[in-house]
Amino acid sequence: MALLAIFINTFLISLSGALMPGPLFTLSVRETLRRGFWVGPMVAAGHGLIELALVIGLALGLSEFLDEGLGTAVIALLGGLFLLWMGYQMVRTAPRQELRLDADSPSAGSRAEPASGGYRRRLVAAMAGTDAAVASTRPLPMLGVLVPAGILVSVANPYWIIWWASIGMAYLTESLDHGAAGVSSFFTAHVLSDFLWLSFVAFVLASGRRIMSTRAYRTILFVCGVFLLAIGVRFVYSAFDFLT
Repeated sequence: MALLAIFINTFLISLSGALMPGPLFTLSVRETLRRGFWVGPMVAAGHGLIELALVIGLALGLSEFLDEGLGTAVIALLGGLFLLWMGYQMVRTAPRQELRLDADSPSAGSRAEPASGGYRRRLVAAMAGTDAAVASTRPLPMLGVLVPAGILVSVANPYWIIWWASIGMAYLTESLDHGAAGVSSFFTAHVLSDFLWLSFVAFVLASGRRIMSTRAYRTILFVCGVFLLAIGVRFVYSAFDFLT
């Protein structure tokens, strides 16, 4: 019963955080409209992998570093600048973007794959929202781009790290009282909340994108870009607050 209580409590608390729009949610929305349903699970997988690394880091004493103003300020500043770059690229390119549903077919994907350039270009395109990333919409080629994208966007969010160093650390400490089973129950519930939410959002968007107009698509991309710019400004500003 104790493990079940940890699972339910963690799932509900984590889901409340997942429902709040942020950089990861914005990335998932934008890429789902460009690539399809598999974006949600893959972005969630990247987010889960970096969370696993963070849980291990917290267990080894990373929380002491995050408690220091300088460490958190550096994370907030770098993350803010990264999100400002993403937001700027999305706003700049939104008026020229096209909803290329024809790339969903296996034949179109195989023809477009060589034109997408190298891995670095595809990863940058996924982060910036440029057309080059649309070249591959099949699950396996997407895996090597969207999982790292989910990792990078998660790391760029200082409040995600602060959540783990505060609320997450408190739940992690409580679950440690029940050994490995307690930690597993806690971490599984937390990751599952993100996975289910992002997959649900991806399913809804992928189901409706075939009836979406180009104008609506570009508007969504523009709004997502403005949203990232606002978050980026907030993160940069907060970096100075952490030092005071």
